Amino acid sequence: MRRSYRNPQKKSVLIRAPGLVIGAIAFGAAGGMTISDLLASWNASGGTGQSCKIKGNISIETGERIFHVPGQKYYAQTKISPQYGERWFCSEFEAWAAGWRKSKA
Repeated sequence: MRRSYRNPQKKSVLIRAPGLVIGAIAFGAAGGMTISDLLASWNASGGTGQSCKIKGNISIETGERIFHVPGQKYYAQTKISPQYGERWFCSEFEAWAAGWRKSKA
């Protein structure tokens, strides 16, 4: 007896309140969107219109993903290099949801 296999469709659900993304779930075939991807695409499309000032930096020594907020010790000297996967965030929650941790200094 031969089984037939379906090609699963990727599905995503976005839960939002006015001006706020509450949660996002993406599921389906391997290689589907992550919460980070969903938030990045939401912000790229306009989001709330706020400027994104949180710097997402990747440590050269450890590869650890660290974000810096304005006013922190190393914020001014931190440079963002998108070609290395570094990026800007619009909120601490967004950075945290993408798997980054806040700088300790």
